[in-house]
Amino acid sequence: MNIGIVGCAGRMGRMLLKHVIEHEAAELAGGTERMGSEAIDQDLGTLAGLKPINMPVTGDTKALFEASDAVIDFTIPAATRDHAKLAVETGTALVIGTTGLDGKDFEAIDEAAEMVAIVQAGNMSVGVNLLCGLVEKVAGVLGDEFDIEVLEMHHRHKIDAPSGTALMLGESAAQGRAVNLADVSQRVRDGQTGARRAGDIGFATLRGGGVVGEHTVIFASEDERIEIAHKASDRGLFASGAVRAALWCHGRAAGRYSMRDVLGL
Repeated sequence: MNIGIVGCAGRMGRMLLKHVIEHEAAELAGGTERMGSEAIDQDLGTLAGLKPINMPVTGDTKALFEASDAVIDFTIPAATRDHAKLAVETGTALVIGTTGLDGKDFEAIDEAAEMVAIVQAGNMSVGVNLLCGLVEKVAGVLGDEFDIEVLEMHHRHKIDAPSGTALMLGESAAQGRAVNLADVSQRVRDGQTGARRAGDIGFATLRGGGVVGEHTVIFASEDERIEIAHKASDRGLFASGAVRAALWCHGRAAGRYSMRDVLGL
């Protein structure tokens, strides 16, 4: 299966290149970066930390989509909206790991998913998606006397908060309680906030160093506390999951899918 990588010179982009090049069921269709990037014309194999493969980084995103069966996108929301349109124009499956998406981004993804297969997830890790299932079940079992807080920490370079994974976990907790996360989400506490509002799902964000990703969901009552956590030590696990999702798209009908679909969860 021919797989292309947009934003191939970034942290995740390089890791994705490596996993596609080394995967026996995948063929690298190419990699792109924005025009003007220093990575343009660099060898994709070298960029991935491997031996040269005589394939350069280009700035022609449409050509990449045309050459690919699936494209993997870990870029920024504005670029992801454009990539969703290109996926429709070229009939290419799209795997989206971009975080920081908002309503208009999801609208563009949903619209594109009417025509092509799209896998979108805030986290491509098998472990995190299992964690989401556990959080949903625990939230559904425990009563309202348990407050729910989602704590996350990432490296200093991350540009969005809360993380896409934290929001996935919050959504899972909300689904378990049969509520709308937007109605109960509490993302900022500063100054004289007053007592915690019953039923809220809180988020706390930490940034520093080179932390790949750590997430803990806390269920706290007056008498006890339950914590469910996941810690990533190598971002290769996200790349592995994304490549798995791209391969899963082969022959898949149009629609918007999640990693829980890919993993059969």
